[in-house]
Amino acid sequence: MEKILKILGKKGRITIPLEIRQEMGLAYNDVISFERSGDTVTVRREKVCDGCKAAPPKPEPKSCVDALTELLDGLTPGEIYTALIRLSLRWAEMQDGGDLHA
Repeated sequence: MEKILKILGKKGRITIPLEIRQEMGLAYNDVISFERSGDTVTVRREKVCDGCKAAPPKPEPKSCVDALTELLDGLTPGEIYTALIRLSLRWAEMQDGGDLHA
């Protein structure tokens, strides 16, 4: 798996990337543990009951719009501003006949 970089927000929050959540089967309200060893943090989904028989269902894949909304919701105001500028420039290029899929 390739390295994915995230920026820690002002309140110490990060969003676990969609690809990782899907791969691990993480879903809303899952219990997550963090274990630190030096400069490394290990994140695990925890099982909260011993009598559980079935694995939790994998979450439905999100639409592109839902994934984009989730990504934007996790950004700081500065990151949102930067994204807005880049998207505005990209939109202007597209209106001038630029490549729609670049």
